[in-house]
Order: sequence, then C-alpha cells, then structure tokens
Amino acid sequence: MPDTVTDFDLSNFLPYRLITAANRTSRAFADRYREEFGITIPEWRVLAHLNHAGAVSVRDIEARVDMEKSKVSRAASRLEEAGYITKQVHGSDRRLLELRLTCEGHALVARLLPVATAFQKEMLERLGDAAPGLTRALEILLEKDARPER
Repeated sequence: MPDTVTDFDLSNFLPYRLITAANRTSRAFADRYREEFGITIPEWRVLAHLNHAGAVSVRDIEARVDMEKSKVSRAASRLEEAGYITKQVHGSDRRLLELRLTCEGHALVARLLPVATAFQKEMLERLGDAAPGLTRALEILLEKDARPER
C-alpha cells in the first residue's frame, strides 16, 4: 500500500500547478506593461474590469477579479491619484464607493488593450492544439458552483 505522506508529489498536485501557471503567466504579462505604463498587476485588473463593466464598487471588483479588498482599494487609490479613475459615493448605497474610468483612464486602457491582446495571442500560439482543451477546462473550473463535492 502506498504511503500518501511520502508518495505525494507537489509538482503534480493540480491546485499547485494551476496557481503556479497563473502566477507565472500574470507576471510575464505584467512585465509587458509595468515599464511602459507604470502600473501594477492589481491596477491592471481594476482598469480592465472598469473598462469592461463600467462604474462599479470595490466590492464588485473584489469578487470579479478574485483579489482581496485591501489590494483593490490600494490599487484604486493609486489610480485615482494618477487621474485614471474617480471615486464617488454610490447613489443607492452610501456605504459603497463607485469607481469609474476618467478620460485619461480610458486613454490608458486603449493603449493597454493591444498589449493584452498580443500577449493572449502569443499564449494561445504557444499552447497550439492544447488551447481549446485548456480553455474548456478553465471554463469548468471557473463556473460559479464548480467546487468539488465532499
């Protein structure tokens, strides 16, 4: 009978492999935009989400981009200081801040998106025939209720 304590291979453990691949991919993409645009990974995610969703709260971004509220808040504060977003009290819930891209923010996103599109194209080309399978597997894992049953 195998000893699971000594036979366990972290390098083949799916959650470890997924997070490692995600972190490496995210850092590789960040290398593309950090120097030219001077933004961080959390700032990129906030900008991209605001571009996609329009005006939203920090809570909405936190849930959508799977980032801690404190990171979203810090990124939003830096982006506001740089003039890329505005913060306003939410119209119906005064406890929430609504974030929105400014004209400068839209201009920055317009410059960032071709970099993102080119990076994605390179990644898909690198994956080749494996790309559709990975895309489908990620869709399954990212479904709202895709947690394994106990």
